[in-house]
Amino acid sequence: MGASLQGKSGRSSGGYRRRRSSSTMSDINVTPFVDVMLVLLIVFMVTAPLLTAGVKVDLPSSQANPINNRDNKPLEISLTKDSLIFIGETEVKRERLVTLLSSMTNNDSDRRIFIRADQALDYGYVMDILGALNKAGFNKVALLSNAS
Repeated sequence: MGASLQGKSGRSSGGYRRRRSSSTMSDINVTPFVDVMLVLLIVFMVTAPLLTAGVKVDLPSSQANPINNRDNKPLEISLTKDSLIFIGETEVKRERLVTLLSSMTNNDSDRRIFIRADQALDYGYVMDILGALNKAGFNKVALLSNAS
């Protein structure tokens, strides 16, 4: 995008000849920029599936519609087949679950909570956790499943 202020004849207005110097072009080479962006895109595409939940849970299949995730960050509780409870990736004892959730949400009962329960778990165990959350005032609790 260089510009030359000299006319075609190469003369300036005073009649003296100016030296013709080779003018440098100052174009931006975008090829390295595009290469870097493509590498970053590939890195993010590969790592994005790994950033989901860190606790391995075998979710049951369901024909339910997907949840409309309007909350910024819903809390995620995972229940493993060994009856272990995790909030995010932190293991929590059953007795401390409600108090820890209350302190994490600042007693905000409108905070959405997702429960990822292994399909090998006893129905009564999952209902016990749901009942404890409901009794504590958490009304926006959803069970997650694999879409079929």
